[in-house]
Amino acid sequence: MVVYKRSKDLGTVVLSVNATGEALCVDFFQRGDNSYGFEEYRRDVETNEGWFPIGFHSGRRFETLDQAKSDAKGSVAWLESEMLKDCEGQIWPMKPSKWKQMARSG
Repeated sequence: MVVYKRSKDLGTVVLSVNATGEALCVDFFQRGDNSYGFEEYRRDVETNEGWFPIGFHSGRRFETLDQAKSDAKGSVAWLESEMLKDCEGQIWPMKPSKWKQMARSG
């Protein structure tokens, strides 16, 4: 099984938003230089082969998380509607321990 390490290699993941169906997600991360970025990922839930970047947004740099979120909403078609589902638990701050659990589960 191939498990892509997602955004943890790019910095500390501070927020992750999953699309309905959990086959797509966007990770927001903070780099060592305190800039922020984001990346969109896809996984094939049937084969459980891990997460793969599909947006190629990780090179963009932002001074704040809010700036990264604003740009991501304009770049990822499904993101804004999913972010409105906050009350349903679709958005959560990601802690390193949670990331490790997700990495193990694929």
